[in-house]
Amino acid sequence: MLRSDDRDNENVNARFFKPMLCLAVPKLPEGPDWQYELKLDGYRGIGIRCIGRAHLASRNGKEFSARFATITRALHQLPDETVIDGEIVAVDGSGRPSFNLLQNFEIADAILFYVFDLPILAGTDLRSRPLEQRRALLRELTEKLPDTLRFSESFDVTASDLIDAVRRKASKASWQSAATAPIDRAIAPATG
Repeated sequence: MLRSDDRDNENVNARFFKPMLCLAVPKLPEGPDWQYELKLDGYRGIGIRCIGRAHLASRNGKEFSARFATITRALHQLPDETVIDGEIVAVDGSGRPSFNLLQNFEIADAILFYVFDLPILAGTDLRSRPLEQRRALLRELTEKLPDTLRFSESFDVTASDLIDAVRRKASKASWQSAATAPIDRAIAPATG
């Protein structure tokens, strides 16, 4: 159900902000408080719908709207004043991610936006909510969006099982790595 709760900041304008980045660690954390997802080999993207206009930017704010026009058109289906965070990925004819195709996207079979976080929804700032709640809202939202915008699934497995699966598939796909996040994590407020 797409609704806010009392902890959220109402009437927030959607805007670009630098996203949290993965942190390299010597050993992945494990336990029931962590979730795991694939880190697809692509470009980090921030999708924004504000005042009836859609915009796509890189993690550093570089303009991606014209370059990935199919994604930008799909972002028009978001509720106004919404921000989604994800990975822009090119896939080949077999549906496998390919960073090479992304760099030469004129020959890619499809350019997709795998979304994994929902910082702002319809003017409500969700960053103080746990990741698990934001992702539940994001899953519900993506079910109503064009196929170009896809929900990035998480896996209920141990870190070692996911790493083993990624290694076994490495020759068949372009997964960069596994990513992990605590399910109760809020997004740290931006500074500056």
